[in-house]
Amino acid sequence: MSLDDVLARIDSNLDTATSHLMNLLRIQSISTDPAYKAECDKAADWLVADLKSIGVDAAKRPTPGHPMVVGHIGDDDGDLPHVLFYGHYDVQPVDPLNLWTSPPFEPKLEETENGTVIRGRGASDDKGQLMTFVEACRAWKAVHGTLPCRITFFFEGEEESGSPSLIPFMEENAAELKADIALICDTSMVSRGVPSIASQLRGMLKDEFTIIGPRIDLHSGHYGGPGLNPLRELSRIVDSFYDQDTGRVAVEGFYEGVHEVPADQLRQWQNSGFNESDYLNSVGYSQAHGERAYSTLEQQWSRPTLEVNGLWGGYNGAGSKTVIPSEAHCKITCRLVGDMDPDVLREKIRAHVGAQLSPDAKVVWDQDLEGSPASVMSITRPEFEAARGALSDEWEREAVFCGMGGSIPIAGFFKSVLGMDAMLVGFANDDDAIHSPNEKYDLKSFHKGIRSWARILDALTK
Repeated sequence: MSLDDVLARIDSNLDTATSHLMNLLRIQSISTDPAYKAECDKAADWLVADLKSIGVDAAKRPTPGHPMVVGHIGDDDGDLPHVLFYGHYDVQPVDPLNLWTSPPFEPKLEETENGTVIRGRGASDDKGQLMTFVEACRAWKAVHGTLPCRITFFFEGEEESGSPSLIPFMEENAAELKADIALICDTSMVSRGVPSIASQLRGMLKDEFTIIGPRIDLHSGHYGGPGLNPLRELSRIVDSFYDQDTGRVAVEGFYEGVHEVPADQLRQWQNSGFNESDYLNSVGYSQAHGERAYSTLEQQWSRPTLEVNGLWGGYNGAGSKTVIPSEAHCKITCRLVGDMDPDVLREKIRAHVGAQLSPDAKVVWDQDLEGSPASVMSITRPEFEAARGALSDEWEREAVFCGMGGSIPIAGFFKSVLGMDAMLVGFANDDDAIHSPNEKYDLKSFHKGIRSWARILDALTK
């Protein structure tokens, strides 16, 4: 099959593909708000119809929440690979609406200093990225009447609301969803114009605790001095989490399961075009504040963290109220790497807090446990190098295997539930303002993303 003809078709059809994406972006598929349930159904129906238009056997599949979209195309030919492509059609809420420069569900093309962008909620996360793959398949089908390999499409409608239906659906439909490898387009490029394949994702651990002192709030004149103040106690415990000289987390055993980055991957990271100053200055930092012995990229991608996400207690209203509060509260999250076990780490953190308690203080832990391990991709698989070569050809610079500071649980679920490796290729940029007002997706990312997937599909079949 001629790849050049497919690429030419993509180029000539860009305006139509962009208009097509705009239609999907107009659907207000906010998964977290029950008021938009019908809109989520509408988005699923739209995708089913679109997949059917290119010959995919697609259907909307019910769940206790928003529906999944599943589609299949291609014969079960043992000589050709079978890939599963995952994306999500739901989007984040648009609040605060007053900060949008144009209505979030009235997408438009807009000229910026970095070129033309597609402005609208979901443009980057994840409708625009999802449609890069669909449009690549559309071009293949239009040129050749068939696709180069067997493909399963799997689109979710609850990614932005915690994916409560995802694992049960995957378990119930494991035989149908199983493929040789999963492809995910929900990530960004490490730098503008630098094609990137995420080779590792940090995991996540969430916890929350309350420090309890006196049985009621106390008058600070009557008990100030002899009374234990839970806010002071909490502040001291939080400070004990960290070694101020090295920037390391001071919880005993915290780094068990953490591995150093191989030299070849470090070389790719160092040559990725990442600009540390821009990264830090864009949010008002003058320097990195993590582990002193590691670069900013290493701190972001390959090192674990313990972050305090919320502290509260006592009086927070207008004026003052002279009390020693009865309770103080703390929310924490940890980003995990390597082989760190979230359940084991949770016990270590809780033991650390317990060991710090003063007499008359006690701790109560939240029981809504949540945690997932890091995902490390099998980049020695031939599909990864084939995709890297295809991306390098399209973007005319070496594609890199990069890390990601965030967590994309679906990649781990493909492995744990379906026994399937995942490859994450995305074309978003750091300034896309995903989850924020004025979200956008570069038209170049959309165009070259479509071309990139066409090249990858071609490379996977050789």
